[in-house]
Order: sequence, then structure tokens, then C-alpha cells
Amino acid sequence: MKKTYQAVVLLLLTSMLIVSCATAPASTPAAEAEAPAAAEAPKSGIILTYMASQGWIKDAELELAKKFEAETGIHVDYQIIPADQYFSILKTKLNSGEATDIFGGQSGKTDLQVQYDVEKNAVDLTDEEWTGRQEPLSLDMVSLNGKVYGIEIWDTIASNYFIINYNKTIFEENGLSVPKNYAEFKDICLKLMDAGVNPIYEPIADGWHHVLWFPMIGPRFEEANPGLAEKLNKNEVKFADVPIMVEAMTQLNELYTLGCFGDNALSDSGSDTSAKMAAGEYAMVLATLTQPVQVAVDYPEVKPENWGFFPIPLADNILVPAHPAGPSKFIYSGSPHIAEAKQYLAFLAAPENLQYLLDNTPDFAALNFSGLTAKWTPEQQEFLDTFEAKSIVYQDAVNYVNPQWMDMGKDMVAMFTGAMTPEDVLKSIDQRRADMAMAAKDPAWAQ
Repeated sequence: MKKTYQAVVLLLLTSMLIVSCATAPASTPAAEAEAPAAAEAPKSGIILTYMASQGWIKDAELELAKKFEAETGIHVDYQIIPADQYFSILKTKLNSGEATDIFGGQSGKTDLQVQYDVEKNAVDLTDEEWTGRQEPLSLDMVSLNGKVYGIEIWDTIASNYFIINYNKTIFEENGLSVPKNYAEFKDICLKLMDAGVNPIYEPIADGWHHVLWFPMIGPRFEEANPGLAEKLNKNEVKFADVPIMVEAMTQLNELYTLGCFGDNALSDSGSDTSAKMAAGEYAMVLATLTQPVQVAVDYPEVKPENWGFFPIPLADNILVPAHPAGPSKFIYSGSPHIAEAKQYLAFLAAPENLQYLLDNTPDFAALNFSGLTAKWTPEQQEFLDTFEAKSIVYQDAVNYVNPQWMDMGKDMVAMFTGAMTPEDVLKSIDQRRADMAMAAKDPAWAQ
């Protein structure tokens, strides 16, 4: 984050960089906030304010913002908010009519409607040129009722879904191989603990990361119960009524109870992930396909090829998730600089600038626009060739799941500490879904 922070300081005029913790599904280390350095007023006199959650703005985008200012005279003032505070702050600003010119948000139809009310608070971008180059699934995730309200510039494959990264050396030294089901996975964890090795680094303190274990195996839920997502969206079934969901939550709780996440999981932070992986303190971590590449950037002595991958094995899952939703950019409908904000989004979406962002972002291997050159490593390609992708994750497929992400995280911590059962957690998810659905006047919940 130090490098990122230095870039932000150069860009900021009067705002300050606020950081504390890493989304989701972002993982950038925190840094201490300081007063920003003074900067000359932009030549045009126009300052675009842009609020985003920590980890959503990459160093290369900050460099592109400098280039944009040099070409147009328009300054972009990034305001970075800690992940655990971001959505409450954003909602407050939207409700009070004080949102920034551009605001970040996770895409997905439920989020667009429930979290941001884009039909009221965001600008219609349907006629923008770049919509014709955005991958259809990603474009759909920033669309509502036939209109495009945002732009998602993100690696929706290598940097967007989470799978198990495992240290090949540790596995080889302990005679271990990639598990084919949950029983084999648990056995690996127990053998590692017997050998004095921490099995899995799980940064629960961040509030969001441990939630990934459950909705990310949505394709497995769907495989076991064809049409389940549709039934959930029609309010024909509840999470707590689905045996495989109870099984998955119970197994996650078992991993914690057995000590598979180490002795300090409740206080471990995502900002330490690269260091823990580089030091070989843990055999596995739930992370993206590009996490080993990022580790190699931070610790050049660690080679990306030392890491392999397999899907989250809860409920015997062996499927790769598809996750087209991700951090996206929206223009606030009350902005006095709508034209300039559209100009900046179009600038970022220009093919040469997209390629620059891709080439200069270690945790991106591809971007969700046509006409770009990806940069897959052999290990990443082997994973994609080995494991089948069948359907999308449940935070994308099922309504009213993603907006309650942090609340699910709190419930899971209560489960880990014995205050809730796995069934209680699922019932709590069902209740929040019902509350959001009724607030949205969803006809499927009309009684």
C-alpha cells in the first residue's frame, strides 16, 4: 500500500487517504493516514471527486488519472474509504445528496437497486461507446431494467473469484496431493497440524474474507440442486432449508473449530497475506489466481510457480466459480460535472489505457473488455484447464445476498465462537433477505 499511498498523495488536492482494512471479494494492505501534500490547482479548474473502497483503485489507474489531467486539465480527487465502513458512508452520502462525482460500488442487480438505487442516484451510460466492448456478463451486472448505469473495469477471472492457493513445496514435503473432496481436505489439514504446519491463513479480522468460503461455492449448490438460485429468487425455498448449504456452513465451522485456520485467525488481517505466504508459515490460503504473482512482486525471492490451485472443497466442490460482478464505477446523478465524469470513464475504457492498466497491475491477468492481450501464467492456465466452470457465484446469482456481506461475516464469527449454530447463520441470512426484499417491494415476497 505504501507505493499506492505515495501515488494517491501526489493526486490529492485537499482530501486525505483513509485506510484500515481490505473486499470482496479487494485485498490491499492498510497504511497510516497523513495530511496530503499541497498541489497546484488543475488547469481547467475542474476537480472530479471519486470515492471508492480500499483496494478498488490500482496504482496504474492513479497513473492514468495523471495522464488524464495532463491531457484535459481535469483533476481526479480519489477518496479511499476502509472496506468495513465504505457502504455505510456511501449510503449516507447518497441519501443526503452529497455523493462524490463518481462513486465506486460492487456491481450486481441487487446492489444496484438496494444499495445504490441507481435509477435515482446514477447516470444512464447506455449510449457510451465502451459498452460495446464490455463483456456481456459484466455489462449485465451494471445494468438494471435495460439501462447501463456503471462501468466495471476489473479482472473478473483471475482477480475476482477465490480458490485455495497451496504451497507446492510444503505439500511435497508432507506427501500431500490436491484433495478431491472435503474429507480429503480435512485430512490434509490434520496431517499438516500434526507436522507442525499451519494449514490455512484466514484473515477473519477484516470482516469480509471468511464469508467467501460459502457463496463462492454457489456452482456446487446449483449442481446439487438444479434451479436452486431461481427458486431462492422466487422465494420458493430458504437457505436454511437446503441440506447442502447446511453441510457447507457446518464444514466451515468444523475447519475453524479444529484449528485449521491457526491460533490467531480472529485477529489475522489480509494485509499480512503476502508476508505469511512468502514466509511459508501457512500451507494454504483462500485467495485469487493472481495472489502468488502479487507475493512475488512484494517478495522477489518467492516464485509464483511454487503455488498451485484448487477449488474451495466444502460440500465436495470441485467446480470453478464464475464471478462477473466486481468493483465498478458510477456517476452520481447530482454531480455538477457529469460530462467530465463521462469523459474520464471513456478515457479509462480506451483500449490503450485498459491495456496499460492490465500490464501494470500484478493482480490482474485479464480484463473484461474485448481486444486486449491477457497475461496468464502456466500455473493459472493449468488450473483453468483442469477445473470446470459451470455457473456463477451465489452473491451474483441470488438476490439480497451481496448487500448483507458484512453482516454474514459477523454471524459467522458468532458461529466460530459458539454463539450461533450453522443453522442459525443460515436463518439469519434468510431473514435479512426477506427484510431487503420487502423493502424493495419484491413481488416474490408479497404476502
